[in-house]
Amino acid sequence: MSPASLERSGAVRPEQRAELRSELQRHAEVLETQSAVVRIVAKLVGPAVVHIEADVPPESSLQHGRGKQLEEAGSGVIIEENAAFYVLTNRHVIHAAAPKAIRIILADGRLLHPTKIMDDAESDVAVLAVSEPNLIAASIGDSSRTEIGDFVLAMGSPFGLSRSVTFGIISAKGRRELQLSKELKFQEFLQTDAAINPGNSGGPLVDLHGDVVGINTAIASNSGGNEGIGFAIPIDMFMVLARQLIETGKVTRAFLGVNLNPHFGPTQATELGLPRPCGTHVTGITPKSPADAAKLQAGDVILEFDGTLVEDDAHLVNLVRLTKVDKSVPLLIFRNGEVITVTVELGNTSQFNKF
Repeated sequence: MSPASLERSGAVRPEQRAELRSELQRHAEVLETQSAVVRIVAKLVGPAVVHIEADVPPESSLQHGRGKQLEEAGSGVIIEENAAFYVLTNRHVIHAAAPKAIRIILADGRLLHPTKIMDDAESDVAVLAVSEPNLIAASIGDSSRTEIGDFVLAMGSPFGLSRSVTFGIISAKGRRELQLSKELKFQEFLQTDAAINPGNSGGPLVDLHGDVVGINTAIASNSGGNEGIGFAIPIDMFMVLARQLIETGKVTRAFLGVNLNPHFGPTQATELGLPRPCGTHVTGITPKSPADAAKLQAGDVILEFDGTLVEDDAHLVNLVRLTKVDKSVPLLIFRNGEVITVTVELGNTSQFNKF
């Protein structure tokens, strides 16, 4: 048998082993440097990640076909806002539980109960006020700067296994059509292949700088476990709502006052003079609305909202709802073959009870 045949069969001569080990060491050092980043991020953020258990009362359990108290479990992350500490999590983790029935277990084993619960059903956002010395807060990142392919860590308590960390990438952005709860109306999820399982809900999705860029919320799974498709609420969206809850105790959503064409496609775009379907097609204006005051017209196509390219109807709804009431916002409009800019002052949706 020739030396080449020996090498193909996996045999390595003794004199080659030292050379191979030296080569392996050089390559391993590269991977170890990359691994060190993940280790440091986990050590940096880990103390701010909490395990959450919540006892749902029987009357709430009956809605799910159960006649006894139900224990929900999830995760959360501590932040500092206006010199006070809060735990960010998902509403579905703590919904209907009283403060004393919510147990927040810190990384060092301490047990807390929230002093106040604030949540928003339409976005699955929850904020728990906590009061305890020597809390460690996570750093809030900028999810608008995340890109598909960015490395991220998902942290939390999958299946009750606290202080778990998984690693992956941002797989997609702007997922808005997930079939989740009926109450959840506003979706703008980051998709990740970092393993997310039951119990991860409410935990942070963290970038390689140790900044929170999302709150893990849901999985797409036939088995109930991780299949490589998880979803997180972008931290920018989460914090807009969290800060409103902290400051006022409720979420106030802005209102534009347009009806949109859900069937806008290539045919309609061609008829309007657009090279392809883009933005959102306006089919009607609510009288006395901000859109009416700004003289928007049926037939307009909204291409940009406050400098952001509008991808579809749901995207525009999210952009409007997450903008401060009474803010003046420029819209880039395609009308009669021309692109124009219109400024609109957004109203309060509670005054109109529609978009």
